[in-house]
Amino acid sequence: MIVHFRKLNFAGLTLGIKYLSNIVIVCSLFSLPMNAPAIAQELLKTLTVTGNGVKKIPSTMTRVDLGVEIPGKTASEVQQEVAQKTAAVIDLLKTREVEQLQTTGIRLSPIYDRVNTRSNQRVLTGYLGTNTVSFQVETKQAGELLDAAVKAGATRVDRVSFTATPEALAVAKKEALRLASINAQERAEVVLETLNLRAKDIVNVEVDAAQIRQPPPIAREQFALESAVATPVIPGEQTVQATVTLQISY
Repeated sequence: MIVHFRKLNFAGLTLGIKYLSNIVIVCSLFSLPMNAPAIAQELLKTLTVTGNGVKKIPSTMTRVDLGVEIPGKTASEVQQEVAQKTAAVIDLLKTREVEQLQTTGIRLSPIYDRVNTRSNQRVLTGYLGTNTVSFQVETKQAGELLDAAVKAGATRVDRVSFTATPEALAVAKKEALRLASINAQERAEVVLETLNLRAKDIVNVEVDAAQIRQPPPIAREQFALESAVATPVIPGEQTVQATVTLQISY
């Protein structure tokens, strides 16, 4: 039996191994920078804290919704009387130079009193006309102006709400944010100091929109339109709140 041996080409095998090794090394070099940020991010230690800021300011402006409401036998009669009294109220408000004066509703509704037993239908007895307006005035003038509006022809006061001026609200929002930032920093300092850690950098800041809490409005049921004394109007304070969230590395 004759056995044939094939001579191995060790030179070619060695070259192939070197070529593959170079590919592995190059691939490793290219993949290293891509993994570096992820590794750095894992090593970054942060503390997240939220601070609150509150600023209270006086409500110096009053918003009023009032109107004229008249019942009558015919639609034309009711509409004419409502128009006359509403015009008198609006003329008064214009002379007092109120702000944001506008009509908020006009309505003419039928009034049904009872049901006809024979035809089983409601009986039309008249009409009810309503015209409402809203305006804004300085709170110190609101009480006296309400009384004057009633004397001029207003028969209903639907709502009275309170607010501050836009300029005062803008200043209050800034102050609330400043207080929230200080509060967040103070909280972070307490936690890190307690744990014997040292703050490094603020890596992220989140600011929530400031929230404005107005004093509760006065509803229609709380008003007595006929009084021997001037109507008192006490607005109270308006609260502006803000939150700031800090992410601090340590």
